Parts: sequence; C-alpha cells; structure tokens
Amino acid sequence: MPYQFTVSPDFSPDHLSGWFFFNTWLQKQTGQAIHLETYDSFQAQLEAIQRNEVDLIYANPFDAAMLVREKGFLPLVRANGVADEAIIAVSAESSVDKVTNLMPGITIAVTEDPAVLMMGMIMLESADLSADNIQTAIHNSYVLVAKNLLQGNADVGIFLAEAYDDLANITKNKLKILVRSQISVIHHSLMIGPSLADKRDDIQNLLVAMALGEKGNSVLKSLGFASWIKVEDEEMEFMIDVMDTLAI
Repeated sequence: MPYQFTVSPDFSPDHLSGWFFFNTWLQKQTGQAIHLETYDSFQAQLEAIQRNEVDLIYANPFDAAMLVREKGFLPLVRANGVADEAIIAVSAESSVDKVTNLMPGITIAVTEDPAVLMMGMIMLESADLSADNIQTAIHNSYVLVAKNLLQGNADVGIFLAEAYDDLANITKNKLKILVRSQISVIHHSLMIGPSLADKRDDIQNLLVAMALGEKGNSVLKSLGFASWIKVEDEEMEFMIDVMDTLAI
C-alpha cells in the first residue's frame, strides 16, 4: 500500500497541479510509493486523519496541535518567507472603510478554514463583533467567498491572505481590504506521521535542498514557494502555543 499524502483544503486551486508535481518529485527522490489524496472539505480530511489514513500532510496551523498531540506527527519543513495571515475585505462599493464601522447583524462569508476564521474574528473584536451577533455563510473556497461579496450576499469576507492575493486582478479590483493581520509566526507546515517517522531526517534533508536542483526548483515555483526551511520541534510547539493563546 502506498503512503498517503494530503494537503490542507485551503490551498489555492491554481496550485493543484503543483502538488501533484511535488508528489511525483517526492516519490522519485525517496523511492517510496506515495499517493496524493485531496479532500473537498476540512471535515472530510479530518475524518481521514482520525482513521489513520494520512501519512504525510501539508497542514494548516489549526490542525498542527491535533496532529502532534493526538496523532504523533512531526514537523518537516515550511515554505520560506510564507506566513499565514487573514484579511477582512468588503465590496469596493461598500461605504465601510474600516472594521470599526461594521455593525452587529452583518453576514460574513467564510470558509471552513478554522485558523483563518479565528484570526478574522479576533480582528473583528474591535467592532464588538462576535459569533453571537453576526451571521456566517460558509463556502467551499475563497473564490466563492469573493463571489458572494460581489453579489451582495454577504457584507464582509474573511480570507486567507495568500488566497486573497491569488485572486484574479479583475476580482480584487472590485474588493476593498479593511485590515490584514500581522501575526507572522503562524504557518502551514509539511508534517510526517508515525508510519514514516524513521525516514524523517532523510526526507527533511531532501526538502531543504529541493530548491538547489533544476527540477525541484521548478516544482517549488509551481507551488508559489521559493524554498523549504526546516521546522524544529521547538518551533512547532511555539506555534501551537500561539494558536492556543489566540483561541482563548
């Protein structure tokens, strides 16, 4: 049976082919059979993790604690210079120009991404908004979040900043950013499960050196990354602590 690799469902659709290229590169470099399985929702992916069907994952920061503490996963690498941030945006036609102008009762378009939703809700606290006085409309992608903003079905959208930046210019020109988080220490990480733990050092070294080879560098560009950098256990524990603090 091949090892199972998956990617957090919040990745940009533009990078789907890049993850398949990455999976092929990783198989060739390691000599291991690895199958890339993508999931349409965070819940579907979580269920696969709980069934122990995932051996390698590019995980969002919210899931990191569960993967480390409940499933015995270990960090490998993260994308160099890439941090997870959230954006609060409205339609460019909206009269709202700052978060504190937002009023209770508004509808907020979101995805199931728990880390981004948490960061977004923290930024909305300055307007005295909380889950108790807003309506949320959940969508399967950030493209649909933007679409519903432009169609007037929602007043505000919460985006993963990277996903917002990847939106088509014609879409971004019709939106207006109210605030972008600057936490800087939260990030997605490539993580390895217990079934591959004995190969951790070898795979980690391959990934850190990936940008040095022509083929590896090309695959990284297809993902929108410059290179991978090693994630130490202590760095992962610090990020988990930050996430725990933000969730309080």
